[in-house]
Amino acid sequence: MNHSLRAARVATFVYFSLCGTLMGTWVVNIPAVEERVGISHATLGGLLVLLGLGAFVGMQVAGRLTDYLGARVVVPATGVLCSAALVLPGLPREPWALAGALLVFGFCNGCLDVSMNAHAVHVEKAYGRPVMSAFHATFSVGGVLAALVGAATASAGLSPAAGMATMGALGIVIALASARALLPAAPAVAVPAAAVPAAADTGSAREADSTGEAASTGKAGQAPATARRSTSGRIWVLAALALMVMLCEGAANDWSALHLKDVLGAPASTAAFAYGTFAATMTIGRLLADRLVARFGSMAILRHGAATAAVGIAIVTVSPWMWAAFAGWALFGLGLSGCVPQLFSAAGHADPAAAGANVSRVAGLGYVGMLAGPAVIGWLTHFTALNHTFVLLILLCAITAGAAGILRTDSDRTRRTRHAREMAHGSH
Repeated sequence: MNHSLRAARVATFVYFSLCGTLMGTWVVNIPAVEERVGISHATLGGLLVLLGLGAFVGMQVAGRLTDYLGARVVVPATGVLCSAALVLPGLPREPWALAGALLVFGFCNGCLDVSMNAHAVHVEKAYGRPVMSAFHATFSVGGVLAALVGAATASAGLSPAAGMATMGALGIVIALASARALLPAAPAVAVPAAAVPAAADTGSAREADSTGEAASTGKAGQAPATARRSTSGRIWVLAALALMVMLCEGAANDWSALHLKDVLGAPASTAAFAYGTFAATMTIGRLLADRLVARFGSMAILRHGAATAAVGIAIVTVSPWMWAAFAGWALFGLGLSGCVPQLFSAAGHADPAAAGANVSRVAGLGYVGMLAGPAVIGWLTHFTALNHTFVLLILLCAITAGAAGILRTDSDRTRRTRHAREMAHGSH
């Protein structure tokens, strides 16, 4: 493995960590910004929708730009823009100004999110083995780093604007310094499907074969169009699954601590560990997921991960014991940990020439789910107890597990055939 490829992987880790740190820096400063502007929780909630809207638009724009200009251009550019935009939410004293700042910051963050994921797909293809989950784990580590830095700047007496400006300036330096290590373009040589489990499925292989046959018989225009329609349909299925998985993540982010406090009567200090447990197991799971994908395939990770998450949130839903609730949130985070990276990876590998656009569709719809999760659970609490609303999350995880076959690859089929032969041989 050459030095430039290892450097590109390290640079990708850096950008994922940077993105997580920038978003985390905003999150830890939310209470101070809210007090500075003088708005209520309800008003802040409405303004945060604009951050999500800006991110969604940014994802769609950056996806196409990445395919057109290349990740080596777009990733550092969006890293600089996102770092520079971080200071904006710390400056306003009026709600309308904060609204504009969040819209811009959300747009820049969405651009960085999609472009770095598109580059991660290129790195994974060049490596010839799964590496996507580890990148997403680094994003979570960036959030932890932001919390530590935020606590340090607050204790030093810095205002939100000063703290966010300092982190933004550091982010600009990091984004520029890491740019040279990025891959210049998508790898020209595709790796075997067995090497990267999410890269292609049997249907895609058949489409490629039929495309070649059509070209040799004078029907070159028809088969590619069919292949494009098939790929587009598959991308939207992946996007729908991302929406369901990330809706579950969003619900855990906002309601896990409140579940322990309001349903089980835990003190606030103890309830906070519910989210900490969920986040910790999600990070650990993502650090381990790449090895598991290489051994068992991306389909197995999505299927068994979603099933594990369903069991975890079911325990949370029915258990009256606090220790069991912690165990349930831990299983929920562990199960969900590997799901989103596999969906993003599959989208990027579906058509290397349109990796950015495809990742933007899956990430964009997933982001909608992340934003919708807390709101949907909150709406359902008008009709039933908080823990009963988690039945929706059980259903979404079960649907995801059932639909995991969308990630089936030739290597999965070979692995299943080999296992069946070994079982048959053992029975004799």
